[in-house]
Amino acid sequence: MSQGVGKQQKKEIIKQIIKQLHEGLSAQEAKERFEKEIGSITSFEIAQIEQELINEGVSSDEIKRFCNVHAMLFEGIMSESLKNPEYPAHPVNIFKQENQQIRKLLTKIEDAMEQRDFDLLKQYLDELKKIDIYYSTKEQVLFPYLERHGFMGPSKVMWGKHNDIRVMIKDAINNLQNTEFSAYSRQYLIPLIEEVESMIFKEENILFPSSLEMLLPEEWVEILKEMKEDRLAFTKLPATLDKLIEEFEQNLSSVPEIENDEIIFETGRLSFKELESILNTLPVDITFVDRDNKVKYFSKSKDRIFLRTKSVLGREVQNCHPPQSVDKVMQIVDWFKKGERDSVDFWINFKDRVVYIRYFAVRDKDGNYLGTLEVTQDITQIKELKGEKRLAD
Repeated sequence: MSQGVGKQQKKEIIKQIIKQLHEGLSAQEAKERFEKEIGSITSFEIAQIEQELINEGVSSDEIKRFCNVHAMLFEGIMSESLKNPEYPAHPVNIFKQENQQIRKLLTKIEDAMEQRDFDLLKQYLDELKKIDIYYSTKEQVLFPYLERHGFMGPSKVMWGKHNDIRVMIKDAINNLQNTEFSAYSRQYLIPLIEEVESMIFKEENILFPSSLEMLLPEEWVEILKEMKEDRLAFTKLPATLDKLIEEFEQNLSSVPEIENDEIIFETGRLSFKELESILNTLPVDITFVDRDNKVKYFSKSKDRIFLRTKSVLGREVQNCHPPQSVDKVMQIVDWFKKGERDSVDFWINFKDRVVYIRYFAVRDKDGNYLGTLEVTQDITQIKELKGEKRLAD
């Protein structure tokens, strides 16, 4: 083993070997060169190197095509072990609990393979489909925070591998009992199990340690808050989670609501111009009546269904409707104020269009009534939709 190799030099050697892998160098030859010239490498360095390769122009598809080889190569020489945070509600610990359940499910699939039991395989593969929820959590909750730190590799590479696994699960289910069992196992089950196991390895030895290196404590808490929204597939959130989030939100009370001409929301920040333009771009008309039953705001969309003029602002809501419908409107508002209903909807034919009208009770995070939101939408074309039209179309 070469002694005294500097960090930058180590990275350059590793990048050279990975590029040679892509050009046809065998995994065994690559591993021998690693052991001779490098000796050991941390998971964080692995993640950095793959990111640098992407930055230097190596396509994410090329990285994805060889990332299983990379994982196999690094597995035998990695010196850094994953150090879990002590707090049991840390997202990394929760992610690892998901993986524990996935491993158990893979074992059940292997047992069903040995028994040649199609019914059990159908049951376990249907359960494995829930892995989509877990992968979506990584894609939509964890990856965006890594991108903020310039770490784009997971979004470009691991997301692609997620989709590969999703397709493999679908194919395994669709082809149950369509072929002879041994052929079915070789073509669908064994590759699926290997791919899922490889994903678990890459997560626990590369993705999670890298994330622990990069993300700040407040970012992990934000991830926890996002994970409350039914984002786990196989496990439940720990009982301590709500207390942690409550403590964090108390610390947020000193955060200004407006900063540098931007309005700060829990889920982002917008300038006044951006916010007004977004509200006016929504494919619905909205009108807000405050807790005192006075019209406080309406959007100014391009093709408003029902006319609204500025003179309506500050007007009592009961004066904004024809006499025959006032009682119904005030009944809805009364339901909302008492907490008896959260929404009411109905639809009408208006000028040869089908119009969908919905009322929503607007409440703060403590459940206090703030007002009523009217949302009106032309659904004529929506009702005529059939089949599907995908993004790729």
